[in-house]
Amino acid sequence: MTPRRIPAWAGAIALCGLAAPALAAEPAAGELERQPVNVMAIVMFVVFVGATLGITYWAARRTRSATDFYAAGRSITGFQNGLAIAGDYMSAASFLGISGLVFLSGFDGLIYSVGWLVGWPIILFLVAERLRNLGKFTFADVISYRLGRVRTRILSASGALTVVILYLIAQMVGAGKLIQLLFGLPYEYAVVLVGGLMVLYVTFGGMLATTWVQIIKAGLLLSGATFIALAVLIEFGFSFERLFASAVEVHSKAGAIMAPGGLISDPVSAISLGLALMFGTAGLPHILMRFFTVRDAKQARISVFFATGFIGYFYILTFVIGFGAIVLVGSDPAYLDVAGKLIGGDNMAAVHLSQAVGGDIFLGFISAVAFATILAVVAGLTLAGASALSHDLYANVLRAGKASEREEIRVSRIATFILGGIAVLLGISFESQNVAFMVGLAFAIAASVNFPVLILAMYWKRLTTRGAFYGGFLGLATVVVLVILGPTVWVDVLGNEAAIFPYKYPALFSMSVAFLGIWFFSVSDRSEAAKREAEAFEDQYIRSQTGLGAEGATEPRA
Repeated sequence: MTPRRIPAWAGAIALCGLAAPALAAEPAAGELERQPVNVMAIVMFVVFVGATLGITYWAARRTRSATDFYAAGRSITGFQNGLAIAGDYMSAASFLGISGLVFLSGFDGLIYSVGWLVGWPIILFLVAERLRNLGKFTFADVISYRLGRVRTRILSASGALTVVILYLIAQMVGAGKLIQLLFGLPYEYAVVLVGGLMVLYVTFGGMLATTWVQIIKAGLLLSGATFIALAVLIEFGFSFERLFASAVEVHSKAGAIMAPGGLISDPVSAISLGLALMFGTAGLPHILMRFFTVRDAKQARISVFFATGFIGYFYILTFVIGFGAIVLVGSDPAYLDVAGKLIGGDNMAAVHLSQAVGGDIFLGFISAVAFATILAVVAGLTLAGASALSHDLYANVLRAGKASEREEIRVSRIATFILGGIAVLLGISFESQNVAFMVGLAFAIAASVNFPVLILAMYWKRLTTRGAFYGGFLGLATVVVLVILGPTVWVDVLGNEAAIFPYKYPALFSMSVAFLGIWFFSVSDRSEAAKREAEAFEDQYIRSQTGLGAEGATEPRA
């Protein structure tokens, strides 16, 4: 069998989402130009783009109010929203990066993949219901329910925009390289193409179009991963014992691939990474925004139930795919270079396996699915960023809550064009940079800024505006400084010999600083405003549990 040689994917896709930063690799100069064009991938790509543009046209005709634009008219069912959340969360690099980790390290890859799942019980039991009952369009609505409008929304928007931009850079670089590979377009044109599609989906279709793009993408990704996993299991008679035994026989590490502890050896890094994965999910603005698209808190809980099921199922599949690749790809000379390494790097394991079990046609399908996953995540990120600019900063800070719905939607669409332009410019600027660490940084910021303020706003009576504002920004400053001084940036990016801060994952320290700062500045606040905020907690508690405020209103306020 002669595989289609596409090693550029190793660098392109590993930068696109939730893959382990350590696995990212850049393609060699000129490598993209030497790759054959995958015609089937292009056909499927065109079909997907055409279908989603049709959905955008359909959604645009139904998007008239701010509720339609930001929350799809609250018309999404719990099942649909759960599938959309899964589509927003499962990136191309989750598929390729996690399976690549399993291919490289065996059992450790499962431990890493579980990390992306453990945050969902936090959302289910602590966040989803209260978030839906207290908020309207963004998680900043919850934080500002009883706290000062201006400072809390400035903090929330700062955290949200930082996460969105960091995530967008990684997505745009990966998407641009993928389109460059499929079409042979110059990288700059590829990034502009992706940015243009992203702006079209969000500007005209709003949340309704974004939701259905995410649903379609989730269905495609789950279907493709299921086919690969089933093909692997059929090969081994649905016996995991035979699969694992065969993997141990052919892997260079032999029995060591079934033992934990190879990826992260020191306990501080393990705890810090675990905190970022567990609590960062509950602070991602594009994930939190999805809970406002359903009718009530019950549907929000149902959303998390289905999302957790889909995401958990998906990560189980990546574990099977990784071990299948060890046996069916790692031992096949057709997929190895002259040094005996997998062509394109370990992140190519799932791609090579897709061809091994399904041929060029299925490889083309997986190529199109990879692009669909990127586009769905990018659309969700862009809408979350535009909402932070228009709803939080413009409507509630600059206009003090007096902006009309029509005016707010217009500003949001302008913000979408601005974010699209920024994403394109940064995507082009970071073409030659290893930006995989930005995804880890985005999770660390979400865990250190958005999550502490959000969870304490919902559960701690003594939280004050001053505590949230200063503690939140302390967390933001700490995580950024520690990442810059840590091994990923200080050594790998800036080229210094040793890192000033010795750990790659700063969440343990930055989260501690954020919670301590919020606590200190809140308990030391003796102002009249602090007393009023504490007294307002009872009304907030009633609404968070019932969806009804003291005045009997049922629609969440801004």
